[in-house]
Amino acid sequence: MTSLAHPHLRFSPTVADPSGPRELVILGSTGSIGTQAIDVVLRNPDRFRVVALSAAGGRVELLAEQALRLGVHTVAVADPAAEPALREALAAKAAGRALPAVLAGPDAATELAAMECHSVLNGITGSIGLRPTLAALEAGRVLVLANKESLIVGGPLVKAVAGPGQIVPVDSEHAALFQALAGGTRAEVRKLVVTASGGPFRTRTREQLAGVTPQDALAHPTWAMGPVVTINSATLVNKGLEVIEAHLLYDVPFDRIEVVVHPQSVVHSMVEFTDGSTLAQASPPDMRMPIALGLGWPDRVPDAAPACDWTKAATWEFFPLDDEAFPAVELAREVGTLGGTAPAVFNAANEECVAAFLKGGLPFTGIVDTVAKVVSEHGVPAAGTSLTVEDVLHAEDWARARARELAAG
Repeated sequence: MTSLAHPHLRFSPTVADPSGPRELVILGSTGSIGTQAIDVVLRNPDRFRVVALSAAGGRVELLAEQALRLGVHTVAVADPAAEPALREALAAKAAGRALPAVLAGPDAATELAAMECHSVLNGITGSIGLRPTLAALEAGRVLVLANKESLIVGGPLVKAVAGPGQIVPVDSEHAALFQALAGGTRAEVRKLVVTASGGPFRTRTREQLAGVTPQDALAHPTWAMGPVVTINSATLVNKGLEVIEAHLLYDVPFDRIEVVVHPQSVVHSMVEFTDGSTLAQASPPDMRMPIALGLGWPDRVPDAAPACDWTKAATWEFFPLDDEAFPAVELAREVGTLGGTAPAVFNAANEECVAAFLKGGLPFTGIVDTVAKVVSEHGVPAAGTSLTVEDVLHAEDWARARARELAAG
């Protein structure tokens, strides 16, 4: 097996570790992953130095504050209309500090991803992270990947340019698998077990999910995330995407990737070996731990996040997934098996359906039902070996348009 991400396979980046702090580029710096990554960096100035930041452009005050505090060379916004406000915010907050260069436009993050550094943290949300992911890999950077969508929608493209071990995953589940896989050889792996919190509705039947409101779905019991990811967690679409991601990262067949519901979100995933042994990675739900692991790999960052408190009694529960109430995981397996542009259609249709649900235009159960219809209508996807970025983008455009039509109908 050839693995994109595996602890036994070490990648040597084009730019080696300097004698000083490791230089990083952070994409999506004002989002949940980006802000927590910056927290890790600020607490470890001897280990890390951020040289560039990018964000969508909706929070320019925060972006300017981050850029000046970190002393970055370059800052970028995807929305060109946000450039004047960003420059104004930088000038207002500079207080005599040097101003960074400013880039703006849809290709700005891609440009930053290829700049000279050791590692690129891709914390962008959505498939718009595909081009930056490819740019970082092609430039020989270590890719610290939180943007699962770029791998999922562009699987063959990413695998064609990524070296073994060049990707270090940041999703808590895949970071857990990354660590547990170190406990044996590839031939000894029987199964990957991906844990799911189950979201706020894990005990409900399909019938009981019909009247769920956006407010209900946004109330995640264990994780604080953005709205799209939070809704995806409630529908378990997020877990379906993670199954596809695990398959692509570790080259384990879909029939050997299992999902189990674990409400406490302390065991982040497990690897079952052929002798019957199972290794689990456990820590309190705090994304700073997998972020720090990704930024510092192969070294661990001391005190990146709190550890389990073994002086206190605790109960960890595990339940089988109810595929009837939450069909997203099985749908994702089918989509992942199809390959080609099918995952891009699945992801894009879901994003549109989540938006429709949040606006009150689609019932909760209608999210996955509509995605399944769009995937079915898409039919035979483009062949994986000949897949291009343009194929992916075209499939996404079609899926978004069709999902909007169905949601409005």
